Amino acid sequence: MAGDPRTTKRRTSTLDRSVIDAVAGVLLRCRSVLFITGAGLSADSGLPTYRGIGGLYDQKITDEGLPIEVVLSGEMMTRHPEVTWKYIHQVELACRGARPNRGHEIIAAFAERFERVVVLTQNVDGFHRQAGSKDVIEIHGDVHDLRCTRCDWHDRVADYAALTFPPRCPACKAVVRPAVVLFGEPLPPEPFARLEDELAKGFDVVFSIGTSALFPYIARPVLLAKADGKPTVEINPARTELSDIVDFRVKATARTALRTLWMSLKALSPSRTQLGR
Repeated sequence: MAGDPRTTKRRTSTLDRSVIDAVAGVLLRCRSVLFITGAGLSADSGLPTYRGIGGLYDQKITDEGLPIEVVLSGEMMTRHPEVTWKYIHQVELACRGARPNRGHEIIAAFAERFERVVVLTQNVDGFHRQAGSKDVIEIHGDVHDLRCTRCDWHDRVADYAALTFPPRCPACKAVVRPAVVLFGEPLPPEPFARLEDELAKGFDVVFSIGTSALFPYIARPVLLAKADGKPTVEINPARTELSDIVDFRVKATARTALRTLWMSLKALSPSRTQLGR
């Protein structure tokens, strides 16, 4: 499954409060915000990342003797869906029971403060919507959405507990797959077109949170904002491709940084921040 590659060996936090306060000051002058989120945000909910120490796939080669990118590819889903589903099921089992964390909640609360808040996420866990965010572009899909590979049947499930593997369509008996972007597959046109529409409108500030931004379409909104003279913020305990580009770099975990940012914003403008804690 296309996810956010992370190579950091451990999650550290060296939060600089002065940077947070400066970002809060920028937000006071903004009407529109784009949040770009990756695996680092959901890691604070206990979800494993896909790469690096502590990741779900620390091993380079799977039981089948193949790289994880191969078994979680569109081609493998077509040829041997039982292999792909084996590892998709592992992902779902590792995530089952996890919930959105404080970082997700705060991002959702920003929509009550600003005229326009859009979330672009690489994560397939559905946590942003569960936390209350309305304007979410799930560029890689949602693992809970299932669709038939042959007919128009589709469904949404809370988890995979009732599934047999590989699951079959109740209408035509063809293989069912999650509506996510697997390795080697193109991005679906609908969310990508929506992203382009939102970028054409522009944003007053762009955040990159918990993502190494290795995918060009994830880094591009930050680069566009920077070229347009708009403030850019990175929240990540590790250095990324964007660390030397952004205006503000917050070296902290997503939940810690967002919680501190929310408190700073409350202190500067308490009447406009309604989320407690």
